[in-house]
Amino acid sequence: MSNNALSPCGQDVKVNDYDRYLTCLFAPEECRNALFALYAFNQEIAKTAEVVSEPLTGMIRLQWWRESVQGIYDNSPRKHIVVEALSDAIHQFSLEQRLFDKIIDSREFDLDEEVPATLTSLEDYVESTSSSLLTAAVEITASNQTNSIHKAVKHMGLAWGILGLVRAIPFHAERKRIYIPRELSNQYNLDPKELFELQSSKALCDITKVLTERLRDHLVHARSFRQDIPKNVMSPLLVGVLADQYISRLEDNDYDPFYPSLSKVTSSSTWRLMWANLRSRY
Repeated sequence: MSNNALSPCGQDVKVNDYDRYLTCLFAPEECRNALFALYAFNQEIAKTAEVVSEPLTGMIRLQWWRESVQGIYDNSPRKHIVVEALSDAIHQFSLEQRLFDKIIDSREFDLDEEVPATLTSLEDYVESTSSSLLTAAVEITASNQTNSIHKAVKHMGLAWGILGLVRAIPFHAERKRIYIPRELSNQYNLDPKELFELQSSKALCDITKVLTERLRDHLVHARSFRQDIPKNVMSPLLVGVLADQYISRLEDNDYDPFYPSLSKVTSSSTWRLMWANLRSRY
């Protein structure tokens, strides 16, 4: 799809969230712009901590988006390119407001210096952000929600979200931010100072291996429902195909999150997605 054929939100997602952009190309045509709007909204929320200078400003930004979402459901959307596109998506596909509120509320955690205490608490955060986003995406592609779809989406969201945090370890370390649960840092004697100096270590690689094994378990759970997922629903779940590629790179490089290839999408990604889509796999 050329840039000229893309909506403004589609262009934004292509630049800033290329993995999800690729999965959108396999969605039914009538769903693509809504998916682009949803993922562009997520970009606006997720980058809050990066674009503000202090937590209070970030809270104000999130409140602006909270009120903007409410305005959509009150049929008075703000004049903003993403808000207007999201409004079209919400009304066309009857998307649930609670998902958008949950995503916004959960991103308040990004403004805090608090570190997740346990792997379970980290997964609570990931489920509220990544799984909620994926749930909204599947509401666009699926007219009927089944229990199997809900479970597949929950676990795929957890897998993709944990992987995203693993890949973002260097980015967060540069900003003196840690999402690694304290229980794992303590267990493996991770030195935060070494991490903040953007240096890898055996402790960090051991922790990354634990997180990778956890996300792999979630992939297995998500795929256990594959036979019950209609093909037209699957495009948002195709991130699982891309997750496999990133996991392979982690394995090949001793689970070092600083390895450069973790930040790149390979040229083989598109045909892998195409092959998986043809076989109704994710």
